Amino acid sequence: MILDYETLKFIWWILVGALLIGFAVADGMDMGVGTLLPFLGRTDEERRVMINTVGPHWDGNQVWLITAGGAIFAAWPAVYAAAFSGFYMAMLLVLFALFFRPVGFDYRSKLDSPRWRRAWDWGLFAGGAVPSLIFGVAFGNLLQGVPFHLDEMLRAHYEGSLLGALLPLLNPFALLSGLISFAMLSMHGGVWLQLRTEAPIAQRARSAVVIMGLAAAIGFAVGGLWVAFGIDGYRVVSQPAPGSLPNPLAKVVVVEPGAWLAIYSQVPVALLAPVVGFAGILGTVLLSLANRPGLAFITSGLGMTGIVGTAGLSMFPFIMPSSTHPNSSLTIWDAPSSHLTLTVMFWAVVIFLPIVLAYTVWCYSHMWGKVTVREIQARSHSAY
Repeated sequence: MILDYETLKFIWWILVGALLIGFAVADGMDMGVGTLLPFLGRTDEERRVMINTVGPHWDGNQVWLITAGGAIFAAWPAVYAAAFSGFYMAMLLVLFALFFRPVGFDYRSKLDSPRWRRAWDWGLFAGGAVPSLIFGVAFGNLLQGVPFHLDEMLRAHYEGSLLGALLPLLNPFALLSGLISFAMLSMHGGVWLQLRTEAPIAQRARSAVVIMGLAAAIGFAVGGLWVAFGIDGYRVVSQPAPGSLPNPLAKVVVVEPGAWLAIYSQVPVALLAPVVGFAGILGTVLLSLANRPGLAFITSGLGMTGIVGTAGLSMFPFIMPSSTHPNSSLTIWDAPSSHLTLTVMFWAVVIFLPIVLAYTVWCYSHMWGKVTVREIQARSHSAY
């Protein structure tokens, strides 16, 4: 079966979104646990319990991030080039923070020194908290538009110096988006700890889930109102006919209030995304309070799916709008790779994704169970 080019463009928008959601759900719990580590673990053994709930799986979960980045590069090379230029300093900050994770997991418990272990605890905190915040900040800037333009060779250009590229990203709406992401992933990590540990860690994790869940829900509501009344959206008013060669400069884009909300009136079923976002978060809080962490973990994943889906649907078909030259904005229709590339990648996903999901389920099923202080004491030299 050979899919037409326009269909493949839309399919890859869905697949990249699914990869980002998979990263949020899988690696989000690892980052959430790292963020909560210095606060919920009162003793060294309790912190080792928390680390060992994610220790066997964190590196496999981080592959979702690598895969998402690779998919963006292969499916939308123009977006990859423009995004990694404009967000270069932010990406470096994320990368430096992530450095703490592999060395922190492996080396933290190698020495008995309390100072050594506390230092790595805060390193693991940085490895969870900084990416959680920065990824949300990136989405907040995408919704506002990024200050770039394309030249006649379709190369992206930004104004200002590279070192000065970070501070403008930390604007109020982007910071709100970052706090939503931070709270959302911390809530997810707290649910995981409630599921995989015993009291008193599980009890403290339940309190963290309530606080972070309510913060995420309130932030999501405020962000929605801000998008509706405080941020102009983007709309394509003229573009080449389907089947034309992709050219981001061949369309006309206008910036107008309320444009990001247009899809919800045009396609009412899209309202399911914010509804699922709110219902998932509030359901997680209630289920956590009822001491049902298994169901809460599912609703937490649904809540994150709804929030990420809301951002993606609101921007559709834009991937990276330009605030300075709207006609340079990149969309799913004019920024993709060739028909052949998208086709080959599509069949690779069809073949290999079920295999990846199958061995992931196998790994979790064979390393399941609560992690306890007694277990850490029994295998002190082999546990993280």
